Amino acid sequence: MILRDVTDADLPIFFEHQRDPDALRMAAFSSRERDAFMAHWRTNVLRPENVSRTIVMGGAVVGNIGSWSQEGMRLIGYWIGREHWGKGVATRALAEFLLVEPTRPLHAWVALHNLASIRVLEKCGFRALLEESPEHPDGVAEVLMRLAPTE
Repeated sequence: MILRDVTDADLPIFFEHQRDPDALRMAAFSSRERDAFMAHWRTNVLRPENVSRTIVMGGAVVGNIGSWSQEGMRLIGYWIGREHWGKGVATRALAEFLLVEPTRPLHAWVALHNLASIRVLEKCGFRALLEESPEHPDGVAEVLMRLAPTE
């Protein structure tokens, strides 16, 4: 596995990943239309202050991982193509990414029903910090996971 800088050629693959209905349910996320998706990546995700990487295995793009600042926190997120689920890709990619992104603490919001992603984060040292109310405005109950600074 390698993590490399994102290229324009990766974006159509990421677009297809985020259209998968099972992945959308798991992440409790809404898919974007193609133009909106490309604009979001080019104007928000690929900003110099963010860290964005393409996850490559066996020469194939299998997902992406990145970090950004929002509401006073450094957040991380990742998206793995469904055909690569259950193979340890997310855990390996996150462990590698934590070597690239030195900021601590790091946080991740995860849908409470996304047990696989919660487990990936726990394996990499994240711990549950705060659970949102099931009455969250978008109807999705989430947990805030945190990777604390090492002492």
